[in-house]
Amino acid sequence: MKDMGNERQYDAVGADYAAHNAVSSWNAYYERPATIALLGQVSGRRVLEAGCGGGELTAWLTGHGATVTAFDSSPVMAGLARERVAGQAEVLVADLAQPLTFAATGSYDLVVASLVLHYIRDWAPVLAEFRRVLTPAGAVVFSAHHPAGDWQLHAPDDYFAVRQVTETWQAGDKPFEVTFWRRPLRSITEAIAAAGFVIERLTEPEPAPGLAERDPRADRIIRTEPCFLFFRLRPGPA
Repeated sequence: MKDMGNERQYDAVGADYAAHNAVSSWNAYYERPATIALLGQVSGRRVLEAGCGGGELTAWLTGHGATVTAFDSSPVMAGLARERVAGQAEVLVADLAQPLTFAATGSYDLVVASLVLHYIRDWAPVLAEFRRVLTPAGAVVFSAHHPAGDWQLHAPDDYFAVRQVTETWQAGDKPFEVTFWRRPLRSITEAIAAAGFVIERLTEPEPAPGLAERDPRADRIIRTEPCFLFFRLRPGPA
């Protein structure tokens, strides 16, 4: 899911972005392994993947025995994911900022949202929908921009500000603008609590082995600077 009209940008650079995401230091050696580490056993689990992009994580989930429903607001990205999993998962075009009308209450054992929630201004309805579609024993795993990293880059005058940010990213040789929201940690934890979740794990992991040899600069940044945060949530008492 790419909020604030970002789906048009991802539509424009979809294939290039998906190819970059598959091998980049930040995704292949950091974000995806860290997210996978929080998922636990997925074989036989019903998984809802929000913001599936080109389907790298979708393919991993289906390859490890999960029954997956994935969605993205970019039709191009959803199409790439659909091609990648070749019928092994249901891939939809849907907006995470809207009610998940395709998902029945209590129909999933696991919800995963990989680097997508920071595109959303208001997390409350999104997390409420995650809680609705989960089984009582289910879990949510998500990754997001680290509040301290975005503070240094985008709100050095006020860490507690919630601000809309636009950056220019690169996909292959194509620059494209991406808009997201930076927020302090308290905004994240308050939204989690308001939706009825408790934090089971909150991690700031190291990169996967091999990154230092492949990309020494990225390895050094990830090991010494705040980049992403990773959460595993479970439903709290009713």
